[in-house]
Amino acid sequence: MQPREDFLLKAYELGIIKFGNFILKSGIESPFYVDLRPLSSSPQLLKTLANHLLNLVENSPYELICGVPYAALPMGTTMSLASGSPLIIKRKENKGYGTKRMVEGIFQSGQNCLLVEDVITSGQSLLETIAEVEKEGLIVTDIVVVLDREQGGIQRLKEKGYTVHTLFTINEVIELLHRFHRLDDGEVMRIKNFLENPPAPPQKKRLALDKKKIQHPVAKMLVEIALKKQSNLIVSADVISSAELLNLARKTGDKIVAMKLHIDILRDFSMELIEELKQISKEKDFLLFEDRKYADIGNTQELQFKEGIYRTAAWADMITSHLIAGEESLKVFDNVGVVGIVEMSSKGALTDEYYVGKALNAANNAPNVMGVVAQRKVSDHLLLFTPGVNFSSSGDSKGQQYNTPAKVFSEYHTDFIIVGRGIYQSAEPAEAAEKYRALGWEAYLDSLKD
Repeated sequence: MQPREDFLLKAYELGIIKFGNFILKSGIESPFYVDLRPLSSSPQLLKTLANHLLNLVENSPYELICGVPYAALPMGTTMSLASGSPLIIKRKENKGYGTKRMVEGIFQSGQNCLLVEDVITSGQSLLETIAEVEKEGLIVTDIVVVLDREQGGIQRLKEKGYTVHTLFTINEVIELLHRFHRLDDGEVMRIKNFLENPPAPPQKKRLALDKKKIQHPVAKMLVEIALKKQSNLIVSADVISSAELLNLARKTGDKIVAMKLHIDILRDFSMELIEELKQISKEKDFLLFEDRKYADIGNTQELQFKEGIYRTAAWADMITSHLIAGEESLKVFDNVGVVGIVEMSSKGALTDEYYVGKALNAANNAPNVMGVVAQRKVSDHLLLFTPGVNFSSSGDSKGQQYNTPAKVFSEYHTDFIIVGRGIYQSAEPAEAAEKYRALGWEAYLDSLKD
């Protein structure tokens, strides 16, 4: 018996591969399930595996080793100890404290890093790890994998220029286990039929606006307007005069579901302006959305909201607030829909993964929060608003970064797009608004098919 075969049979006894009916992460029902983590409980087998993997890459030009989190971390560590090559660790998520780095260890830009993976299916987790490692200035040329499920991952990586070394393919494992009487003929036939005719993963339908579990009355009103107008468009009116603001409202009001304001940038603000704006919004059926971005203790926020020259509480349907002061601070915003700021679209924003997680938790728990500004999917009872949408520009000199409607609906699963300069700086705001409305709604409908 060859050493490689002896290793596989001993590892099989630990339960690294099971046969039956298993639902995979993709939703596919598979006749086998591979889990190499039990090897960590057998130091001798882990050492044997490390030596087999090192033999596969003995001619590869690596200087560092990195195990793809989490299952391959023990393998990468054991290979590092056996070879003397330094180990670096790629985090699966940014913890939001300490160094906040995604790749930990001592390394220099330009060094070659060998990636270690336990099982490869589609190759997606490897591509994500490669992106993070290369972002640190490291070079990835070679990847070593214990088991290839033969479902396209190897080919996908090779097409991108990476060399993949595999210890076993699933067909080799099946044949070996059959030869040594661990699998009978019927099981082998069923598994090979699955491998030759893999089922497509079930389609995950995106939840439509009218199917979301919306409770907030302002959120319900906004959804009703969206469905009636067939529009997900909010125009950001970053203009500095009352005349410009009213002109924009009249020209775009039929196309939008809300107008997002920065009322404090107007040079000639007055409550008469507000009354006229409210009349236009009523006639053209859109909401007034004051983007104040409150970020203070509750008492101060209440004064800012209800008092002063702007008296936002008297006219706004929706307002924005940072969540940094916690859930209790949001209770002062009564009779209005609160949109929590979870992420910002500007380059270098400090809203890291730790903050985003805490902010989303606060938004989910606060009853007067109707939605959030973010660039990721959120829970069913919150609406998602995505700013920084523009067809023609990738950004500006002040850190703004733009996305297309197609991207934010398909990737972020957004509910409403917020467009500013693409409309109010247009020579024909009405035409621009109609373009964003039509293409935005089309992108939204397309995303429901994903």
